Amino acid sequence: MPTSQQHRTTAANSTTVIDKSSQGIASLVWQRRHGVIAVFTLVCIAAYLLLGYSSLVTQASAVLPLWMALIVGGGPLVLELSLRLIRREFGSDLLAGISIVTALLLDQYLAGALVVLMLSGGEALEAYAVRRASSVLDALARRMPATAHRVTPDGIAAVALNEIKIGDQLLVLPHEICPVDGVVVEGHGSMDEAYLTGEPYRTSKSVGSDVLSGAINGEAALTIEATRLTEDSRYARIMDVMEQSQQQRPQMRRLADQLGAFYTPLAVAIAVVAWIVSGDPVRFLAVMVIATPCPLLIAVPVAIIGSVSLAARHSIIIRDPAVLERIGSCRTMIFDKTGTLTYGEPTLVEQLIAPSFTAENVLQLTASLEQYSKHPLSVAVVDAAAREHLELFAVERVQERPGEGLTGTVQGKQVQVTSSKKLLAVQPDVKDQLPPSAGGLECVVLVDGRYAGTYRFRDEPRQEGAEFIGHLAPMHGFEKTMLLSGDRRSEVEYLGERVGITELHADKSPEEKLTIVRAETALAPTVYVGDGINDAPAMVAATVGLAMGQRSEVTTEAADAILMDNQLGRVDQLLHIGGRMRRIALQSAIGGMLLSLVGMIAAAIGYLPPVAGAITQEVIDVAAVFNALRAAWPPKQLEDYSAKTGPRTQPEKSGPQQ
Repeated sequence: MPTSQQHRTTAANSTTVIDKSSQGIASLVWQRRHGVIAVFTLVCIAAYLLLGYSSLVTQASAVLPLWMALIVGGGPLVLELSLRLIRREFGSDLLAGISIVTALLLDQYLAGALVVLMLSGGEALEAYAVRRASSVLDALARRMPATAHRVTPDGIAAVALNEIKIGDQLLVLPHEICPVDGVVVEGHGSMDEAYLTGEPYRTSKSVGSDVLSGAINGEAALTIEATRLTEDSRYARIMDVMEQSQQQRPQMRRLADQLGAFYTPLAVAIAVVAWIVSGDPVRFLAVMVIATPCPLLIAVPVAIIGSVSLAARHSIIIRDPAVLERIGSCRTMIFDKTGTLTYGEPTLVEQLIAPSFTAENVLQLTASLEQYSKHPLSVAVVDAAAREHLELFAVERVQERPGEGLTGTVQGKQVQVTSSKKLLAVQPDVKDQLPPSAGGLECVVLVDGRYAGTYRFRDEPRQEGAEFIGHLAPMHGFEKTMLLSGDRRSEVEYLGERVGITELHADKSPEEKLTIVRAETALAPTVYVGDGINDAPAMVAATVGLAMGQRSEVTTEAADAILMDNQLGRVDQLLHIGGRMRRIALQSAIGGMLLSLVGMIAAAIGYLPPVAGAITQEVIDVAAVFNALRAAWPPKQLEDYSAKTGPRTQPEKSGPQQ
């Protein structure tokens, strides 16, 4: 039976859990207090309307829910706004706080409750956007396994990641995520390291190959030896970079705050002067009623919500509505390479065959061997053979040793696929037989130890890439476009030349990408377009982060907007939707404020009493909202370049060169 000490320990642990749970609940409620106030106020308004139509209660009783909304909901909001006033922070919401108090003093309880609802709803949306940033780290953490399979003399034992020591042997099962950095000591297979490299290819792994934490294992089990602790592994460093990028992300003032910064002091000044000159406090109240910033509190969010809906109809998911306000001010666009400006599908585009061989025979032998490999380029070779309708042979003794490439026996011939660098390291005398080095991906084929040919591959640029890049400056005011990639320089230079980007950065790690994006964002607002986990830190650091497609949960969590169908045309559409939203929001807000200003002057002079001022303000609000609703209407055109987004044709297979 448990001892008394064990009981005390259990009780203490339970108390700790309860305390932590209580703290967590309290923290959650505090973080979401604006949403709670908005819901509570909405319920109170609904109760007032129901009681107002009931003959069972008096008018005094009917307004009781509105009193509750103003006291319980409006009280904390007014307190917060008062503290901002002390800090000399003049925003549109501050004027809303004054309006709440004014409405209470004027017995305009419904108007005051509506202002509470609008103010708390807007604050709740802002709080949600802030909380959403932490979801990126949550997605990164969820991606890693909780335990690893440690190989022991007694068999396989499940251990927590923080218990793994350097030198431990771990079994990584098929389709599992590698728990730590290490080296393969047993097995042969492949891993998807796209989260780090951005390249959507599997990398072959055999004895002696390095493996990275966070990589997804292929179809074969691998035994690895840990070379780093969990907290020092590559994946942990990516999480650290992400956290730093969130903490250092620049904050931009929202549109309503920019307008409210001068509108609020102006409205208060007019009201105070009217009171002082006339000696009548009713003049102050009249000015405040018509000065209620509903065009800012309602029209701007309505324009944003309408634009979010319009974007969704064009396969663009807006995760942070502020992106619609920010994207129009961006002057630098930064692209990842693979999957954004390219299709992410390497294709065999050139065959350089030695004189004593034929292109058909070499391709048949090579594809027969490559079908047993998960090498990044193996699929391209097999696909090329399929297009030529070549029969694939059975292969014996397939091996892929570190430094040797892929080898096997096909039709009695020893076939080897390797790189020119690896080949020259063991056979320097074949240098004269190799073609000159060129940009891009390539491999060398040997048959019975003799050089048979070189295959060259390309991850082709999108058909619409050059035209899209070319129209960014004249049509959208972008002053700089950049290509930022983890791929090698030859591939990046090839792509840059094809699409018209001259500022290139190749061979960059996620940390280096983050540093570059931070530096560019400090100079001018930036848009970062990417699609891999390795792009997530840069997306968070940029002014606007756009994810092409949904290849990674982490990427879509980090992005401000997601382009669902992976077309550059969607970027153009988002630019137009954002610019259009800003124009309509400014028309509604500034137009409403100008009309309110005219009304404030009339109220200050005495021509507009409080009740008439409230009615006038409602008319102005309706006009501003109706104009803001135009943001949801689909325009005739949302692209200003002829995007070629049709089906891509495969590059023609080049013939053998003698």
